Parts: sequence; C-alpha cells; structure tokens
Amino acid sequence: MSTFMMGVDIGTTSTKAVLFTEEGRVVAQHAIEYPLFTPVPGAGEQDPETILEAVFGAVRHALDKADVKGRISHVAFSAAMHSLIAVDADGQPLTRSITWMDTRASAWARRLSTDMDGHAIYLRTGTPIHPMSPLVKLLWLKAEHPDLFSRAARFVGIKEYVFYRLFGRWLVDHSIASATGLFNLADRTWDAGALAAAGITEDRLPTPVATTTAVMGLSAEAAERFGLPADTPFIIGANDGVLSNLGVGAIGPGQVAVTIGTSGAMRTVIASPRTDPSGRTFCYALTDRHWVVGGPVNNGGVVFRWVRDQLAASETETAHRLGVDPYEVLTRIAERVAPGAEGLLFHPYLAGERAPLWNADLRGSFFGLAMHHRREHMIRAVLEGVIFNLYSILPAVESLIGPTRRIMATGGFARSELWRQMMADIFNREVVVPETIESSCLGAAVLGQLSLGRIASLDAVTAMVGATHRHHPDAGAVAVYARLWPIFAALPAALSAEYSAITEFQRTAPKR
Repeated sequence: MSTFMMGVDIGTTSTKAVLFTEEGRVVAQHAIEYPLFTPVPGAGEQDPETILEAVFGAVRHALDKADVKGRISHVAFSAAMHSLIAVDADGQPLTRSITWMDTRASAWARRLSTDMDGHAIYLRTGTPIHPMSPLVKLLWLKAEHPDLFSRAARFVGIKEYVFYRLFGRWLVDHSIASATGLFNLADRTWDAGALAAAGITEDRLPTPVATTTAVMGLSAEAAERFGLPADTPFIIGANDGVLSNLGVGAIGPGQVAVTIGTSGAMRTVIASPRTDPSGRTFCYALTDRHWVVGGPVNNGGVVFRWVRDQLAASETETAHRLGVDPYEVLTRIAERVAPGAEGLLFHPYLAGERAPLWNADLRGSFFGLAMHHRREHMIRAVLEGVIFNLYSILPAVESLIGPTRRIMATGGFARSELWRQMMADIFNREVVVPETIESSCLGAAVLGQLSLGRIASLDAVTAMVGATHRHHPDAGAVAVYARLWPIFAALPAALSAEYSAITEFQRTAPKR
C-alpha cells in the first residue's frame, strides 16, 4: 500500500499543509491565514498561539481532504526566518513573535555595523546586518526593554516554539539558526562573538540540530488534534528559502531560484558556506553539503497589493463583483504598455529594502513621470520595478558562484504570464516554472525522505519537478531593459541622504 508525505510551511501570512505522494504529486492542501500586528510604527508582530492553532488546523484539514489515514510516512517543516519570541522559564511567551518585517531595531543595525564589528560577525554567521536579524532584535530588546530582556529564559523563533509545544524540547534546525546572525557557519555552533554582542549565553537559545532531525512522541492531545499516530516522525526541516530551492530542483550549478510572494528572494546552492566580502548576500544551511546563498527583498507581491488597493480600487471592486481575480485585471491593464513603460521607472522600496542594499530607510518612488504617462504606465512600471529590484541581486550572487544560466520561478507571481516573460527579458535568461508552486512544502517533504532513508540523496527531487511554463528572452525587450537598468541601479546611491531624511520625517510627521 502506498504511503504519503506532508510538508508544512509556517509562513508570514499563513500556515500551509500540503499532502504529497512519494513521487511529489499534490494530493491535498489547506492553508490558514493569521494577522500581522503593527501597534506602533515599524512593528511587525504575530501571535504565537494563533500560529500554533493554524499548524494544527492546516494539517488536520489537509488530512481530512484525503483518504490516507494511517499511511503518512512523515510530516516535515518549513518556516519563515528571523522571527524572535522571548519566553519565560515555563515556555510561555513574553512577547509576540517579532517577524522579519519588524524594523524597530534599525538604529541598532547601524550601530552594530559601525561600532561593534558587525561585518566580522556577518562573515562568520552569513546573516547580513539588518533589523530583520534576531541578533539585531536582541540588541534592541536589551536596550529598549531591559526588564523584559532580563526576565526572558530563552529567545526562540516561531518553529522552535511550535516544536516545544508539540514535544517539550527546545530545538532549532541549522538552517533557521543560520538565519539568526548568532550561528557560526564553519563550526555549526552558536558564535561566541555574536552572543557577546547580544549580551546572552547559549543556554538562552535552543539546541542546534541538523535539518534532517526526526522527532517523535506527540502527546495524546496533539496526536488527536492532528489526526495522526503519536509515533509519526516529525522532521524539523529548514527555513522556507532554502527549501524553496530544493522544492523547485534548483540545486545544481548555475541554477537560480527566484521567488516572489509577499516578499521575494534570489537563491542558489553551493557545496560549502561562503559569505560576500561586501556583505550583500546571505548564506544559510540546507544540509551539511548544501548551502544556499542569495538575497531577500522586502518588496515583492506586497507592492502589487498596494497597487491593487491604492491605484485600482474601482477595477478591484468590479473584479470581485464578476468573480475575477483583481490581479489578472491589473496585469491585463499593464499589457497595454510596451516594455519600459515609456521611460517610467518605479523603485519599489515601500518597506525599506534588504538585499543587496540592506537599507531600511529606502523609500519607494516613481522616476521619469511625465504628462504622457497614465495609470497603465504606472502599473507596468511597478511590476517592472519589482523584477529590476530582484535583478540587482544577481551581480552579487554571480561574484560568488560564477555565471548563471537558468531561473526557476516560484511564488504567486509565477501564475502571471506577463511577470514571467518580464523576468526572462530583464534577466536575459530562460525562466522555468515548476509544476507545483508549493516549493517550500515539497522541499520539506523531500528533506524528510532523506532523513528517513527513503531516498539516497536530494537529487531525487529532480524527478518530482516538472515544468509548466518556459519563457525565453525577447531580444527587443532585452535591449529596452538594458538601457533602463543603469538608471534604475544608480538612483539609490544618489539619493542615500534624501532617503534617510524623508524616513526620519515620516517617523516624526504630525498626523491628523
């Protein structure tokens, strides 16, 4: 009798559970969303208990959709990076989960970079110095909330909290650990220099374990809530970024995965850890022999959502009334305009930016706006700006690994033919979209197969990843984008002081 495997992704906006056959075919899936709390400027928090309930609910509902009772080989986990929760000695949260989107530690990121040997810490840990980093969040907590910092018995991420509630053990996989800014990539232990900078000792952090670690022994209550036997292996898994690369099969030389969801990222796999002397890229663990380098951007699909809500309210209302996806309407509007939007550029820094600039003070702007530009030009420029911004990471990646040849595209944007072709033209490379867009969940499930000895190597994933779309660069569009790219790339450096000034004004501007 055939068995099935499950991947669970604890994401920024929702938790998703996907049930696969052993060959990687999707059988059933379920997602449960949860809110992001922004009580003060710069905050980006979520409730750990709400996310734990979403994990229970997503797994149970996905299982209920398929007749596979008793045939689940394993459940493997993926999770968003950079979250931080302070917990007391009983494991109770003292804070919400402070997500990667939280920028309240920006001043401490600057101080770590300039006064506290932050670059040396980056070179050892692979996590760029940025307010997203749990290391920087700890500096902020210690300075701004010293009583809370002192009361905390441990500092953990959201997946560690979930596993503690399921199994009573504080464990963190090497992949999530390598995204904290506190983990030494060479030694695969907590980094003494980073711990000293944060003002903590390693006993206040979870125990690092390999991403293939299997944990068993669900409580009777948890087993009942999941609808699974108590001895079902739970694979601790890795972070969502590295698992997305695995899930699309982008683990070979010259293969790059680009994902655009709420945020976005570009990543490629190398055989040993490597950091960028200029500090532009991250390096995170997948396994002992697979390391992922690349760069994340804050401004992916969230910018398109901003366009939908702020520039296209009437079209969105009409689309909902007709039962049509508003994003499809917007891309059709953008298709009316030629590549390059007739000389209109958009810098999509609505949420600051991470790679390759690592500047939380960046802000969005249209450049080149003229009387002949209409709303459709603005919509197209926004889409192009998101892709240009991702393309800006490529030189840093290629400086570490050499030339790239193919892009594996995933995330919600991969449903759009316009965006896929736009990426092929701006990157001037073939763009391939895999059959499943649930790449992080599939990557987690495949990592679980390796953990349990059901596959010999991660290369087995290539047989599971087909292609639904292939796009080749259009020579005319490539030429247009090649002319615009130097202009796009030059502006952030030229406006560095002005970005800081307008951001400071926004922090203190009077509000009605």
